[in-house]
Amino acid sequence: MPNSSNGKNLDLSRLTDDEAKHVWQVIQRDFHLRKKEENRLGELKTEIMKEDTKRELLEYQPKLSDSLCIRCLQPFKFLVNSKRQCLDCKLFVCKSCSHFNKKDHAPDRHECDLYAHMTHVKGTT
Repeated sequence: MPNSSNGKNLDLSRLTDDEAKHVWQVIQRDFHLRKKEENRLGELKTEIMKEDTKRELLEYQPKLSDSLCIRCLQPFKFLVNSKRQCLDCKLFVCKSCSHFNKKDHAPDRHECDLYAHMTHVKGTT
């Protein structure tokens, strides 16, 4: 008898063949979705590690970190590509590499995408 996730034995003997087939399909779909999510999280972790390494190298170059986006390395330009300071890592990012954090009601609460990804990965693992 198969065990359920809570450790109890499941009695599948009373199921019809169609019901058993359906249960098996649901289990297979769940397995594939979990594997897909595991792969997606692995890719996010790899991306975070790469971005973190790049950020560590660039943050100690004041001329670069003040004039270029720490993520995409595009130069900051007034009105066209303005810089925003991430309140988590304290580095400057452009509009396309950051987003407004709605959870915190501070007037200028921007978060770089790297920290948004890190928060998401920590919340799902």
